[in-house]
Order: sequence, then C-alpha cells, then structure tokens
Amino acid sequence: MIRVVVQDGAIDFATETDRHDAGGHGATASFVGRVRGDDGVTQLFLEHHPQLTERGLADLAHAAADRWRLSALTLIHRVGAMAPGETIVLVLASSPHRAEALAACTFLIDRLKTDVMLWKRETLTDGAARWVEPRAADQERAEGWD
Repeated sequence: MIRVVVQDGAIDFATETDRHDAGGHGATASFVGRVRGDDGVTQLFLEHHPQLTERGLADLAHAAADRWRLSALTLIHRVGAMAPGETIVLVLASSPHRAEALAACTFLIDRLKTDVMLWKRETLTDGAARWVEPRAADQERAEGWD
C-alpha cells in the first residue's frame, strides 16, 4: 500500500501512524520534519504546483517501493503557511525487517528535497521575506542514491 498526500492542513502523527500501521508490519521507520524557528523565522510558506508536486512525491514513493521490499509507505507533505514547530513532512515506511524500512525512509527524505517541485519562502521577525535557496549538501545526499 502506497499513500501519498499533499495537504495544507496539519499532519496528525498519531492518526497517520495508526492508519499506516493497521496491517501489523514487522518494522516501521518514520521521519517527521518540522519547520525550524531559527534565524528569526516566524513563518514558512510552501508554494507548489499541485499536479507536479503530487506526481513528484508519487514517483519517489514508487521508486522506493521498487527498490526495497515494503509492505506499506505513507508520504505526506504540507503546503501553504506554517509556523515554527509545525510538521511539514511525514514519511512512514514499513517492511518485514528494519533495514529496508530505514533505508526507504532515508531515501525518500533525501530525494524529496531535490526531486519534488516545492518552493520555500520564510518570513522573519522584522517582516522581511526570503526564498530558501537549494543547498549543495542536499544535492550531494540525493546524488548518493544514484
């Protein structure tokens, strides 16, 4: 079961974990990404292209499922306005054993930063806004999976 969701509402970790793990998988690895509040950030706004963003996430989810033996995969990404501390992304990868679940989870989080069409704009305490530029370290991690 692969489930990919793009949403503007809050991600409820407990609800999503219960929904994902209803099958009694051997191992589930998770990643919860939250909006950082460092550098005076008061809001993060994620712009996206609805069809391309969802397709990019789905393509990554299917690539992970093709690469590892997964019994379930959930990939949820928020868009729109978020405050520091709010969950921006949730990855749940399940398999009969932990190694594949952990690898798939890491792969997805490494690759979505470079492979999915999302644009981040931060608003600072002084009201100024800035676009978040891609980081070389993210590109290097993504390329490590090739």
